[in-house]
This record gives sequence, C-alpha cells and structure tokens, in this order.
Amino acid sequence: MDDDLRTPLERARAVAADVLDPEVPVLTIADLGVLRDVAVQDDGAVVVTITPTYSGCPALDAIRHDVEAALGAAGFGDVRVRTVLAPAWTTDWISERGRRALAEFGIAPPAARSAGAHGPVALALSVRCPRCGSPDTRELSRFGSTACKGLWQCRACGEPFDHFKTL
Repeated sequence: MDDDLRTPLERARAVAADVLDPEVPVLTIADLGVLRDVAVQDDGAVVVTITPTYSGCPALDAIRHDVEAALGAAGFGDVRVRTVLAPAWTTDWISERGRRALAEFGIAPPAARSAGAHGPVALALSVRCPRCGSPDTRELSRFGSTACKGLWQCRACGEPFDHFKTL
C-alpha cells in the first residue's frame, strides 16, 4: 500500500514491525513477539511498547535505539519507546513466519508450550535438527550464543546448532 494512503498509525506500526532483532537478525521484533503495541498520540508522538525476551536482555537498548532510528528516518520526530515486563514474554509470541525463519537460518525453533503453562523452563530431551531434520540430537550446553538459546548437536549429520529455548 502506498505510504500516502496509510494513516500515521499504520505507517508507524509497519516501520516498527520491520525492525530486526539484533541478536537474531532473521527475525523482526514483530515476528519475535517483542513488539507489543504502537500508538500515535494526539500531539503526533509515536509510543512503541516492547517486552524483552527476559528482563536482563542485553539487546533491549539496541532494540530501543533501532526503533527510534527507523521511525525517525521515516519522518516521525517524537518517538518514545516504553518497556513493559508484564505479561512476561513467552516463546508462544513468536509468529509462524518467525519460526520458519529461525529454522531456515539453522536455529531450531522452540516448541509450543501447553496452554496456561507456568513455572520452570522445561528441558527438551530431543530437538529436531534444523539442517537435516533428525530428532537424534543432544544438548551440548544449556546456553548457546545468547542466553535464550541452547547449544545442541545432531548425531545424524554431526552439525552443532542453536535451539531457541521454550519459555
């Protein structure tokens, strides 16, 4: 749709939704589920609400900066990014498009949680290899390239890969 035909809110939402996650740059913050809301106030200020994947997420400052820069480049002068921690982010918020992008990038996407599940992070006994599809895998380290991923290895093809933890 032509930018001239969209409302400022539609434009702002589209720009914010296209910001890439700095730790997993094949995902937008919308596909990751970090983007919670975009609003345009009466004075024209754009307020973007984000929820980090966890409260100590080191990418939060980068996401905030990237959202402000993208909206500024799109002509929005007053941009405010709010962080909300409740409800807590869950891997259930990752879109289907995001799950496919993770797998295509070589990161095993998280499993779906059971409805209403709360409590400790479940341990996965097997994760399907994103390269060859084999379920014959083993966890090498509970923590991978980032705290939200674990490091796994496929016994079938021998390749190591990240697995996005189910939260």
